[in-house]
Amino acid sequence: MKAFRGPKVWLWRWRRNPLKRRADVVEAWVVLGACLLTVVAGVLAGLVAAGSVEHGLARERAERRVTVARVVTQVPGSNPAQSSDASAGERVWTKVRWTAADGSAHTGQVRVEPGSRPGTPVTVWTDPQGRLLSRPTTVSEAAFRATLIGLLVGVSAAAVPFVGGLAVRGRLERRRMDAWDTEWSRLGPQWGRMV
Repeated sequence: MKAFRGPKVWLWRWRRNPLKRRADVVEAWVVLGACLLTVVAGVLAGLVAAGSVEHGLARERAERRVTVARVVTQVPGSNPAQSSDASAGERVWTKVRWTAADGSAHTGQVRVEPGSRPGTPVTVWTDPQGRLLSRPTTVSEAAFRATLIGLLVGVSAAAVPFVGGLAVRGRLERRRMDAWDTEWSRLGPQWGRMV
């Protein structure tokens, strides 16, 4: 098959050739444009998405405050420090109370170690109004999440011009084949007279 195709020549679409048709030039520009758009769209979309995610998570870290809450009621179960058969990750839901930055008292449900007594301090995260929130992501978690989302968005955005370029190139190929069929049907019968 390689002997039929000939040696591979770089940038053959851009060289002067008396047999080159207008369709070949259009296809060359479509391929170049699709390649450039694929790279530019993928990189730009990935960078914008990663920056947006990282900025949002940094704002989340800045807005959330660590607060010390106190257990309100006795928590059922045995204290893991006193019991050797309790698993290290076991936690139960209980009611806690904390004071917000503005001085207002709040209560909510959080997970604590089994057997915690009333008054046991528990670390919780709150917003400026004192509402209970989940722990914000760390800097390394935020960087990982932003990188992963940036890669996914970049690949997805790059797929659009890539698939579009393939579709346009396929349509140009079909038109070229139809033109060859038309030309062959016109010139093909003349070959028999030459022999």
